[in-house]
Amino acid sequence: MSSLADGEWHRLHPATPLLRGGIFVFAAIGFILANLRERVLDVVFGIPVGSADPLEEIYRRGSVGWALLAVAGALVVILIAFSLSWRAHTFRVNDEIVEVRSGIVFRSNRKARLDRIQGVNIERPLIPRLFGAAKLEVSVAGQDANVPLAYLGSARADELRHDILRLASGARRPAAESVEPAREPGEGPSEPGVTVGGFARDRVVEFLAPELDPDAAPPESVVRIPPARLFGSIVLSGFTVFLLVGVIALAVGGAIGSSGWLPIAIVPALIGSAGYFLSRLTRSLRFSIAGTPDGVRVGFGLLSTSNETLPPGRVHAIGISQPLLWRPFGWWQVRINKAGRSVSQGAAGEAGTTVLPVGTAADVARVLELILPGYTGEEQGAVIESGMHSKGGSDGFINAPRRAAWLRPFSWRRTGYTLSAGAVVLRRGIVSRELILVPLARLQSVRIDQGPVRRMLGLASARLHTVAGPVSASLAVVDAEEAVRLFEAVAAGAVSCATSDTSHRWNHPTGVFE
Repeated sequence: MSSLADGEWHRLHPATPLLRGGIFVFAAIGFILANLRERVLDVVFGIPVGSADPLEEIYRRGSVGWALLAVAGALVVILIAFSLSWRAHTFRVNDEIVEVRSGIVFRSNRKARLDRIQGVNIERPLIPRLFGAAKLEVSVAGQDANVPLAYLGSARADELRHDILRLASGARRPAAESVEPAREPGEGPSEPGVTVGGFARDRVVEFLAPELDPDAAPPESVVRIPPARLFGSIVLSGFTVFLLVGVIALAVGGAIGSSGWLPIAIVPALIGSAGYFLSRLTRSLRFSIAGTPDGVRVGFGLLSTSNETLPPGRVHAIGISQPLLWRPFGWWQVRINKAGRSVSQGAAGEAGTTVLPVGTAADVARVLELILPGYTGEEQGAVIESGMHSKGGSDGFINAPRRAAWLRPFSWRRTGYTLSAGAVVLRRGIVSRELILVPLARLQSVRIDQGPVRRMLGLASARLHTVAGPVSASLAVVDAEEAVRLFEAVAAGAVSCATSDTSHRWNHPTGVFE
């Protein structure tokens, strides 16, 4: 089988027109079934059919055949249009770019430079999985710069991801690597016929295995999330408070005989919250995170699965947080900022930025070893321990002075920073504990501010600018003189670390392009 990264133009999976146009088929079937409900009630229960039923009107006029012909014709036109779109949708991958051409009336051409790739995500929704298809999305730095390929064969998607990451790492195709003669876009290699039994067996294997290629990632995740912990973390979240308040409001409103506006206002919100809980639970099932030669592989999902590979040097900030309701159980969550953001939602409902939905302190340490491999020494471990659990004092952090209590009466003791092993570590929060790590090599800028109130108290605020994401690297109160020292140390360290950093070209002998 030839590689899809051979520099030639290729087409997507042959089932792509059906997978894209199939939604219209299901919509038509749903419309027919919805309008047949009254006829079913008439046949089964003897309830008369309403005169406003459109299907009944078609039946009464004897136009059923014409109606079915019109529906079939519309579906054929839709599938033909999607087939033409499929033929015009081609892509190629060479040593420098991933390029996609699409469109019939309005042509589109998108290119993604390999040295700008921030991650490669493979998503396998339930219906495409039945056809052995998957969506591959190349995440690139920039607004709306991602390059999606929907859909490819599941095995071919895994192979293409491996090839893209290999080329993005700085490695080049070996000279002796054999490449089959180029084919026209969409022309596949000659392969033995696929039997129905073999096709069904392959689909069962895909449903049971989170990775098609066992060599691409270790079979065991470094973190295991028990279902009970996952369910408990969702229940003990901020939305739970909202649900309880809503239920109490409904109960009180019913007891005092309030008007009907209360259920209309609250019930839809409650249903939406319940849907959010269910979605987050199913997405976080089978969560896995493991190290690969090309970065960190994060996978999740039960029926619809997704797994993304984050190459080295693509994590710009790390946030470790612990809500108040999680504290008795010692649970923590880890999220990251990255330049490229997948449009598909991740295990915790965010756009692919959660690398640990819920875990213990030991789980946090294992995850940090993967996403920040240079930060694994004994000294760094002590910094993380103090940042997560210490209430302040002489613990290795430069903390806010006592006068900061005027602005942060409860959390000033835990507000502080330290520099350790090429990273800035910020600590803050007392109700919800937070620890932020920013690799100096990924830092974009640093800023300190001092308004009139802070100037009067001899305080300042500091902010480390990274790419946009859920992690905000800022401190609300810092001693003014310490803020200046923080500014100078971080600015000098960022320049030094960025100059010597080669992690983004992890397989290139010199760390740069030739």
